[in-house]
Amino acid sequence: MTAKSPNILFIMADQMAAPLLPMYDPQSVVQMPHLSRLAAEGVVFESAYCPSPLCAPSRFSLVSGQLPSKIGAYDNAADFAADIPTYAHYLRNLGYRTALSGKMHFCGPDQLHGYEERMTADIYPADSGWAVNWDELEVRPSWYHNMSSVLQAGPSVRTNQLDHDEETVFKARQYLYDHVRNTPDRPFCLTVSMTHPHDPYTIPAEFYDLYRDEDIPAPKHPIAQADQDVHSTRLLKVIDLWDKPLTDEAIRRARRAYFGSCSYVDSKIGELLKTLNDCGLADDTIIVFSGDHGDMLGERGLWYKMHWFEMAARVPMIVHAPKRFQPGRVAGSVSTIDLLPTFVAMAGSQVDARLPLDGRSLMSHLQGQGGHDEAIGEYMAEGSKTPLMMIRRGTWKFIYSQDDLCMLFNLETDPDELHNLAGEPAHQTMLQAFLAEAAERWDLPAIHQRVLDSQRRRRLVYSALTQGKLTSWDHQPWVDASQQYMRNHIDLDDLERRARYPKP
Repeated sequence: MTAKSPNILFIMADQMAAPLLPMYDPQSVVQMPHLSRLAAEGVVFESAYCPSPLCAPSRFSLVSGQLPSKIGAYDNAADFAADIPTYAHYLRNLGYRTALSGKMHFCGPDQLHGYEERMTADIYPADSGWAVNWDELEVRPSWYHNMSSVLQAGPSVRTNQLDHDEETVFKARQYLYDHVRNTPDRPFCLTVSMTHPHDPYTIPAEFYDLYRDEDIPAPKHPIAQADQDVHSTRLLKVIDLWDKPLTDEAIRRARRAYFGSCSYVDSKIGELLKTLNDCGLADDTIIVFSGDHGDMLGERGLWYKMHWFEMAARVPMIVHAPKRFQPGRVAGSVSTIDLLPTFVAMAGSQVDARLPLDGRSLMSHLQGQGGHDEAIGEYMAEGSKTPLMMIRRGTWKFIYSQDDLCMLFNLETDPDELHNLAGEPAHQTMLQAFLAEAAERWDLPAIHQRVLDSQRRRRLVYSALTQGKLTSWDHQPWVDASQQYMRNHIDLDDLERRARYPKP
């Protein structure tokens, strides 16, 4: 760490589909003025992908810079081992204060993974109760997504998710106030992770009413149930949409609430930006905005995530530091697993070359010098029956399962992924090259067996841990109230001076 090491504010949104946002679609009706300003003044990655289109696997890979199969991040109940280095470990070793406010979906007894402070509980459980079961593919567990999020969409006064995100941003702003009052000489890396616009699709009227029904575009390419690919067919059954068509009104209402949720996230970004400015931190803080995965939102007749189509797999990624990086746009494909080495480089250091890492630093992109054009993805959770892999490079996207799915798209000529070229004679050379790369990159039978082994272990362990006395792994944020506000062991005048900013 040097005296000039910048602060890093990493803001995450959950299930935010990049293709719908105004910084990616000039025709977008989504209102996000604060994020749009960050995009105009920052570096926008036009082709950023998640490493897995599901919350926990994507997040474990993001913080560790490693692909899901390398770290056992198979589904939303996979244990994230405590000895896997994260960007929080790296930055903490460099003298940074590392803090997390909000969701990260950590599963297992370690709920910190290098963060020095974690200010809120998580919104989802930390145990193994959501483990996928490939031994009983025909069984649909009760915890799977269903269509209630769509059928019950609309405005609301208060929700579980609003409770979470209001606390997340409040605690993050308080962290910034405390930093500038108490530890201004140390750099911080603060991660603020909101759960919106993740379903259920509901948001207060002030955001829902930013839009009118007639403003909401219908899904561009609805695909009939009978015409779906085999993985999409499984997903329709996973989310309980098979043989249960939605009305146009239900689809429009859900999309309108989703757009309102995006505007809500933007309003919270505005609050964070105001706090940075009020505390004099804006010029010395690199702001990074991204997400864990997208949302199909009715496109192709699909909802939520769990597939490698653009709406589910592409995420927003914006880096705002105008005094360090010239504003611009990056066309090459990158991944959120690239953030770990990027954060370490921003801090003026390098990752340990002896340790495994799949991510690659984005610094050359940020400095306008070009860089890699490749994103690799893996999916092994609900709706799959064997690992489902993705390679995105140049204009091409390749999606592959050893059992039943092979898709090849040229996103330059077919951005909506309507024409699977895998069966066309003219593209067999390209297809065979991708197939050979997949065979070299992945030992799919071995990965399949490791997933099965993990699922079976976790089912047994979870069953046992639900018997008798329950010991929760869920993070319990602790506050020492004896040191808050005014107490008799604290001098009143001294307290008021220390708590005031700017200092009188």
